[in-house]
Amino acid sequence: MKTTIYVALLSVILFSCKNNENSKTYIPREITKNESFNIYSERKDTAIKVIQLNADSKDSGKPQELFSVKFRDTTINIQAGKADSASKIDKFSSATFVNTQRTALLVQVADSSGLVAPFYLIVNRDEQPEIVSLYKPSSGKEDIKFTKGLVKVGRDGYVVNNDFFITNVNAKVYVLKRQNEGERIQGEFFMKSPDKQTLVFLEQSSFYQVNYITGQTFTQALSPDARKSADIFTFIQQNYMWQKEKNGTSFLKAINGDRIVNIQEFK
Repeated sequence: MKTTIYVALLSVILFSCKNNENSKTYIPREITKNESFNIYSERKDTAIKVIQLNADSKDSGKPQELFSVKFRDTTINIQAGKADSASKIDKFSSATFVNTQRTALLVQVADSSGLVAPFYLIVNRDEQPEIVSLYKPSSGKEDIKFTKGLVKVGRDGYVVNNDFFITNVNAKVYVLKRQNEGERIQGEFFMKSPDKQTLVFLEQSSFYQVNYITGQTFTQALSPDARKSADIFTFIQQNYMWQKEKNGTSFLKAINGDRIVNIQEFK
């Protein structure tokens, strides 16, 4: 009889602990221009932990990976919008560490609305979680077409929603200068410069280029033949070249005359 009572009591305690799992909701702050999140932690263990959840099924039948994030033993919730308990975010569709210290985690909200879900950085700052929002409002006519979420740029980092570039080793976030302040870049990421500092976006009739280090921009018109070409990348290799400004910033420009293109610059 005593054994039965003990087992029942233990089950109640375990159930209670499970349902009272530690969690805390954090209000994200907006990012300021070109911040670094490569924060050093004296503790050897990783404070930020990614927990894989059971996969949900989409309409297509393919499983969707979902993650939660813990700081030590506390599950992190993010407050979306105004103070409203219904708007707390606790599930993410992607979670990627963006520095070798593993003190900065880039997450995207798990959202089934069909729109590109927002991104946040979860940072271990002085052994306390800090949540930073990677969002800039936009009223671009083709935002849905060109807001691609996370675009990997080789081994160097990520373009986030055409508004931010995040380096992949030291977690530095650069705010990309827009062509028009009220709308995000209306084009697709196309390539980067040989020095890896200028990002090129292919727009309808031009290349919009932004150097995320200097903030300089340049728009290069595209010839009609470029758009008609079956292989636009090869056409660009043959008819455009990287040229440096006086301050060393590289931009992709159309070739004038018989200048020889170095194909290696496009690799």
